[in-house]
Amino acid sequence: MSIIRALETSDIRFPTSTSLDGSDAMNLDPDYSAAYVRVLTDADDGLEGHGFVFTIGRGNDVQVAAIEALCSHLVGRNAEDLLAHMGATWRELVWDSQLRWLGPEKGVMHMAIGAVVNALWDLKAKRAGLPLWQLLGRMSPEEIVELVDFRYLTDAITPDEALDILRAAVPGRAEREAELLATGYPAYTTTPGWLGYSDEKLVRLAKEAVADGYGMIKLKVGGSVDDDIRRMRLAREAVGPDIRIGTDANQRWGVDEAIEWMSRLAEFDVAWIEEPTSPDDLLAHAAIARGVAPIPVATGEHMSNRIMFKQFLQADALQVLQIDASRVAGVNENVAILLLAAKFGVPVCPHAGGVGLCEAVQHLSMFDYVAVTATHDDRVIEFVDHLHEHFVTPVDMRNGCYIAPTAPGNGMEMHAASRAEYAFGT
Repeated sequence: MSIIRALETSDIRFPTSTSLDGSDAMNLDPDYSAAYVRVLTDADDGLEGHGFVFTIGRGNDVQVAAIEALCSHLVGRNAEDLLAHMGATWRELVWDSQLRWLGPEKGVMHMAIGAVVNALWDLKAKRAGLPLWQLLGRMSPEEIVELVDFRYLTDAITPDEALDILRAAVPGRAEREAELLATGYPAYTTTPGWLGYSDEKLVRLAKEAVADGYGMIKLKVGGSVDDDIRRMRLAREAVGPDIRIGTDANQRWGVDEAIEWMSRLAEFDVAWIEEPTSPDDLLAHAAIARGVAPIPVATGEHMSNRIMFKQFLQADALQVLQIDASRVAGVNENVAILLLAAKFGVPVCPHAGGVGLCEAVQHLSMFDYVAVTATHDDRVIEFVDHLHEHFVTPVDMRNGCYIAPTAPGNGMEMHAASRAEYAFGT
């Protein structure tokens, strides 16, 4: 038996604003940051659980404080009991009525729970000697369903329907695992598309993306429509007619402005428009989806919980669903969202980039392919080529694909030297 002896937190910030990496129409000067947590036990195996919440600078200390508020739930507890019943562990953390009041089930507290849940999954996977995607992908359908809180979801998907989806995917699991290990999961790259980049840098990086095997790139839009038309034309000329180009407005517009703006960009064969308006505005997204069709609407990276995803799917307010590894309450809630997407037949194309998000979210997409949808048709994981060197198991990109990781854990563990060097205030 081992006991959880500490949740150790860190406020880690990278000065990415100096090079305008990550810049878009709403976030002009992000400093990619992590409210970081380590789950430490008294076991003599030397294993730790690592997780974080991604932020873009100011307020990272607030997120760290929210993670620290969960110490009393875990410190001194039997680690084996918590890890053996991750559905129950998730519900205990989320259902704390006093902490839940701060959301409920959204915002800083909910994301803090996600960091701790992800860290526990990291520890569980390391103890099993498996990468997280394989640990999840080898669980039985019944074990996977037990992870999910179906409260508020049964008008869209029931536990029995989830079991049917998962059981249908059981045949071929081993073959799909082998495929991921050999050839990987398709990606697209946002590396060329930051709004603060010069035209010359955009063109150079777009051509490099094609040479590296990516079948899709993404450009940030929403600053100026004339600038966006110019940049889209340059990108299309750089990549040719067969490479998909997505666009991302980062919540910049209202309904009418979004529809008008995208009508000006439609000539460039847009793969999707991402986050055209407020991430909470279901009706606006539905109206925009009708107004810009056949261009799909993609959203989800700022969606606060599984209930919001359910409503957007029910209202056909998104046609591409974008999960995020650290926005909702961790692995368990993302499993629920993947099941919802499978029920509605909507492709999942995760948000990544940031700091460590590529390393983390690949596990969720690969689990989805192995154990839920059994397909990655129309599915791609975002890739951004920033800050991977700070992680113990950085992503392995080949020919525009994420090669499946084999190291045990969830991919979120940052090198101790990087944590020390970029600790805020030191």
